[in-house]
Order: sequence, then structure tokens, then C-alpha cells
Amino acid sequence: MKRPALYSGSRRARPDVRPPVAGEGHPAERAAAGQSAPPASTVAVPPSRLRAFLRRHDRTLLVLGCLLVAAALFAGRDAWRPAQRALTQDDIDKAVLHTLENKTLPSRAAKAADLVMPSVVRVQGYEDEENDEPGAPTPQMQGVGTGVVIVDNGIILTNLHVVSGARRVTVKFYDGSESEVDLVRAYPENDLAVIKARSVPDDLESATLGSTGNLRPGDEVVAVGFPFGIGPSVSAGVVSGLDRSFRSPEGKQVMTGLIQFDAAANPGNSGGPLITMEGEVVGIVTAILNPTPARTFIGIGFAATIESAGGAVGIPPF
Repeated sequence: MKRPALYSGSRRARPDVRPPVAGEGHPAERAAAGQSAPPASTVAVPPSRLRAFLRRHDRTLLVLGCLLVAAALFAGRDAWRPAQRALTQDDIDKAVLHTLENKTLPSRAAKAADLVMPSVVRVQGYEDEENDEPGAPTPQMQGVGTGVVIVDNGIILTNLHVVSGARRVTVKFYDGSESEVDLVRAYPENDLAVIKARSVPDDLESATLGSTGNLRPGDEVVAVGFPFGIGPSVSAGVVSGLDRSFRSPEGKQVMTGLIQFDAAANPGNSGGPLITMEGEVVGIVTAILNPTPARTFIGIGFAATIESAGGAVGIPPF
């Protein structure tokens, strides 16, 4: 008995048995037939290969991306920054006016006095030597004057008449400490004396010496001293004149080349500094003109120039 034939339902691809066409075979044959080669098909990169590339170079690509972002930010910073408005003179005037209206500023005289104050000393002369024995009388004070430290080792400039005739002289510094002094030299022609303290504070400051070369009548000046022993006291005025002469009340001495000023000065101011608004010492207060026996200030004072004082202590004139 014959078995029935079994056939598959799918169609089988039949081999192409079409006879070859001339020129479709070997490339040499196509060339001989005058035909060109068929165009090659475009090869697409599989997605799996792209993902593998990204995985291998992820860090490098991240760094490159950050660098590109930073470069973009750096290039655009000027565009993002708001333009600054130019400062005008009107802006400056308004700021100054606002400060003057809302803040209390120290006066020029106060600022000048602050600069020289640490160098000003009170000079006291005594008629007797100090006696430490029990029951000994207190030394009698001869007078009070002023001095100014010109060298921080204790060299002080004052008036000769402040220390003349005293058996003992002491100075009181700005910090309250006291010291006895020795007379170094005397210059009667200028009524000046150079004294040196035996002990000085560690932070003693010397005054800044100026020049009278640019000093003119009307310039502001300040006198610092101990009038009637009160002080240190500050008075302000102007230069009234230059190259003045003054004869002492006793008529025994005539001083020349003096600065005339109207800042209040009284007994005790002698030997104190006359300073400019910059705090520079331009003179040493020497005398007041007073035709009355009251010995009070009537508006005319005299100071030896710092050039003559500088020459007295060996400092070359300015």
C-alpha cells in the first residue's frame, strides 16, 4: 500500500536558474560589456556600537562638556554684567555734602593739636632742691612753663626764662610720668634753652618740625601749653606778621625775626609749640606784648622761629 505524499504548506525558495546575462558576472566581464559597477549600499552603524562607544568614553565626554559650558560662561560674563556708570563730579559733590550734613567733623585746630599733644610737656621750676628727709619743707615752685620734645631720647626745647634761676627743674609728660631734667645749653639771644630728661616714657613721641618758608600772614596756627599751669590747653588764631622785633619788659633784651600771632597765650605758655594746621612746629612761644601790669593776653604774642630754635639744638635751618 502506497503512503500518501506529504507536502509542506510553506513555499520553498527556488534557486534562480535564470541564465546569466552578459556583463552581470565577473567585474572584468562587466567592464568588457561597458557597464558600470552597481552602487554600493550605505552601511548603517548599529545602535549597539554607538552605545558601546558612549560607555567607553563617558568621562572624556563629560569633561569636554564641562569645558564647553565654562567657556560659554566666561565668554558671556561681560554681557551679563551690568554696565557701571561713570562717577561724575556731581556725584562727588553730593557725597561730600551728605557727609557734612550728617557727620560732625573735628575742627582743623583740633586735628592739628592732636598731632603735637603727645610731645608737649609741662615744665616746673623749683627754688630749692628736693629734700626727702622727714619734716622737710615742700620745695617752693618758682614757675610753670611749657616745653616740646624734639628728639625722642628726651631732648626738650623751652624758653630760657622758664628754667633760669631754678635750683631744680622737672617735666611732666603726656602720659603723666615725671622726670627731672638737666640743662644742656642756653641761648639768651633767642630766649631758648635745651634740656634733657633723665628718664623718658618708652613710647615718647617727638614733634614734627616745620618751616616758616611758606608761612604767610593770615595762616592759621595753634598754640599748645600750660597757661597759668592749666593744661595742656589749646588756643587757635592766625599769623599776624613775620620778622617782628620784641624788647623785654625790663628793656635788657631785644629779639628779632619773631612770628607775631593772635592765638591766646598767657604766662605758662612760654616754651610751648606754635604749630600749623598740619601739626608741624613752626615756632616756640616766647613772649606776649602787654603794656599793663596785669600780665594777660591782649592779642599780640611772639614766637621764635623753628629755624632759630633748630639752630640752637644743632638742627640745620630748613
